[in-house]
Amino acid sequence: MQPRRTLGIVSNLTCFAEEREVRVELSSDTHVAGSRPASRLERNLGVGMMWAFFERLLDSSMLSPHGICLLWEPELIWLHVVSDACIAAAYFSIPFALAILVTKRRDLKFGWVYWAFAIFIMACGLTHVLSIYTLWVPVYGIEGMVKAATAVASVVTAGALWPLLPKILTIPSPFELRQVQAALEEEEIKSRDATLLLKQVSDAQRAMRESVARLTAIVETAVDGVILLDAQDHILLFNPACERLFGYSADEVMGRNVRMLMPEAGTAPDSHARLFATAGEAIGLRKDGSTFPMDVSVGRTRQDGELIFVGIVHDLTARKLTEQQLQQAQKMETVGQLSGGIAHDFNNLLTVIIGNAEHLSEQLKARPDLRRFSEDICQSGERGAELTQRLLAFSRRQLLQPQTIDCRGLLESMFKLLKRTLREDIEIRTASRPGTIVAFADRAQLESAVLNLALNAQDAMPAGGHLTLSTELTTLDDDYRALHPEVASGSYVLISITDDGEGMTPDVTRRVFEPFFTTKEVGKGSGLGLSMVYGFAKQSNGHVTIYSEPGLGTTVRIYLPRADIGPSHTELSDGEDAAPRGYETILIAEDDPFVRSSAIRRVEALGYRVVAAVNGKEALQQLRTEPGIDMLFTDIVMPGGMSGWELADQARRIRPGLPVLFTSGYALETLVEQGHAHAQAIVLTKPYRKVELAQRLRDAFAAAVVTS
Repeated sequence: MQPRRTLGIVSNLTCFAEEREVRVELSSDTHVAGSRPASRLERNLGVGMMWAFFERLLDSSMLSPHGICLLWEPELIWLHVVSDACIAAAYFSIPFALAILVTKRRDLKFGWVYWAFAIFIMACGLTHVLSIYTLWVPVYGIEGMVKAATAVASVVTAGALWPLLPKILTIPSPFELRQVQAALEEEEIKSRDATLLLKQVSDAQRAMRESVARLTAIVETAVDGVILLDAQDHILLFNPACERLFGYSADEVMGRNVRMLMPEAGTAPDSHARLFATAGEAIGLRKDGSTFPMDVSVGRTRQDGELIFVGIVHDLTARKLTEQQLQQAQKMETVGQLSGGIAHDFNNLLTVIIGNAEHLSEQLKARPDLRRFSEDICQSGERGAELTQRLLAFSRRQLLQPQTIDCRGLLESMFKLLKRTLREDIEIRTASRPGTIVAFADRAQLESAVLNLALNAQDAMPAGGHLTLSTELTTLDDDYRALHPEVASGSYVLISITDDGEGMTPDVTRRVFEPFFTTKEVGKGSGLGLSMVYGFAKQSNGHVTIYSEPGLGTTVRIYLPRADIGPSHTELSDGEDAAPRGYETILIAEDDPFVRSSAIRRVEALGYRVVAAVNGKEALQQLRTEPGIDMLFTDIVMPGGMSGWELADQARRIRPGLPVLFTSGYALETLVEQGHAHAQAIVLTKPYRKVELAQRLRDAFAAAVVTS
C-alpha cells in the first residue's frame, strides 16, 4: 500500500513539473512576441495564440486524470463518484421542479428569479458530473469553463436576489395568509348575508309594488265607487267609478269634505258628514245638482296611526227602477186576479140573466110591448158581458183566437172605420214601413185595442188634431230587456197610435193601465179601456208602452209577436146564426142552481134531451144508470173535490169516446195553466148566447167523431 501511494505522489510531482515547463515556455514566447511592432500579422497571431490557448486549455493529453491524485484508491474514487452523482441528481431535479412551478403558477411574482436560480442549480449539478468524469478523463479545461459559467450564474443570481429581498419579505407568511383567508371568509359570509338581505328587501319591494299595482288596478277598474277619507272626512281617494257617479273629477274633490257629495249633509253641518260613515242606503248629490239613490258600505282602519275610512258606493238607480217596475207588475197582477175572480162570478149571473131574457123573449112573441123589456134585459146583460170581457182582458184570462194578421191591411180597414167613427176635426193618417208586416194575435182584440186607443186620442183632442196610425217591424234587444225584464227579446211587430192632444202628466202616465183609473168625468169612462189593451198585449206575449208630454200629445206602442207568413186561422163561419139543433141526450153537470136551470132550459129548447147533476159524483152515477147519454156538458170549476176535467176523465173511462163540452167563466188559458183543462178541450165561455151554445154542442159531437 505504501509503495503505491509513493508512486502516485511521484507521478503528480512529475505532472506538475511538466506543466510548469510548459507555462515557462509559453511565457517566454509571449514575451518575445510582445516586443515586435503590432501589425495585422500580429493581430492574426494574437487570435491564433488565443485559439492555441483554448486548444491547450482543452487539450488533456498532457494531463493526468484526477484519479491519480487519489492514487486510484477504489474507496475514495467511488466515494467521490457516488457523492457527486447524488448531488448532481438532486441539483438536476431542482430546476425541473422550479420549471413546473413557474409554468403552472404564472401568477407568481419574480418568475425570472426562479429561472435564474434553476440555471444556477443546473450548472452546479453539471460541475459535479464533470468531477466524476475527470476522475478518469482529465478534461480540466471543460471543467474549468463550466465552473466559470457557474460562478457567473451564482454571482448574477446573488446580485439580483439581494435587491429583491425586501420585496420578497413583503410576501405574507402562511399564518398571515390563514388570517387573511379567515378574514376573507368572514367578509364573504357578511357579503352573502348582505346579498341575501338585499334580495329579501328587493323581493319585498317587488311584492309591495305588485300588491300596490293590483290594488290600484282593482280600485281603478271597480264598477262601484271607492272613496278614502281621513278622520276629518276629507277625501283622500276618488276612483274613476266615483267620477262617473258624481260627475266630479278626482282633482276637484281631493282634500274637500265628503259632505259635498250628499244633500242631507248640507242641511245638518254639525253631523260632520257621519251620514256617509254609516252603511246603508243614502242619497248622492251630483255635480249638476241632481241626486241618485246609492248604497254605501264603510270600513275603518288605521294607517300610520291615523284613522281612515274606506267607502264603497253602489248606484241603486237601476235597482230602484226595477223594484218600481216589479211593484207595479205585482200590483197589476193582483188587480188582475181580483178582476178575473169578479168577472167569473159576474159571468155566472149574466148567464142566468141572458138565458132567462132570451127564453122570456121567445115566450112573448105575441106581446111585442112586453118583449121589448126582455130584449132590453138581454142587451144590458150583453153590455155587462162586454165589461167582464174587459176585466178578463186586463187579467189576461180572456179566450183569444190568435191568427196571422196583415197589420198594414188592418190599419187600412181601421182607417175607414175611424173616418166614420171619429169627429170630422180629427185628421187621421196611416204610415207603414215597406215589406210584409204580419203579427200573430187575436184580430178582433187588436181591432178593439186600436179603436179604444183612437177614441181616447179623440177625447184628448177636444179642439181637433192629428191621429197617426203606423206599423213597422222592430227588434227588442237585451238592453231593452234589462229595463223591462218581463219582455222577451226578439223580433216584434210595432203598432203605434200617436195624437197631438193635451198629453198626460208623469203621475197619470204611471197609472193609465190600472183598471178603473180614469181622468174623465163620471159616466164618461169606465177606466178599463187601456187596461184591456194592456191585458191583451201581455196575453199575446207582447208588450205595450206609453209616452206622453203635457201639451205635446201621446204615443201608445203595442208590440206583438211577429208571425211567420203562412195560412191564417179561420174565424167562425157566418152561418153560426142558424143555431143548429139536435136530438141527443146530454148530461149537464153544474153546481150553481140558477145557471143549471138556465142551461137545462136552453139546451132543451135546441131539441136535446137533458139529464142534470149537481156535482161530479152524481154525474158519474147518472152515466152508470143511463146508458142513453150521448154527451157530458159540465162546468170545469165545481166544489166537492172533483173538477169538471176530472169528471170528464172518469166519464170516458166508463164511456170511452164520450163527447164532452166544458163551460166556465174563466178563460181556457187560465184553466190550462192551473191544470184544470187541456189546450185542445172545447170550452164555452160564460156568459154565452143561445147560438154559441148550439154551435159548441155540435163542435163537441164533431170532435168526438174525428177522435174516434
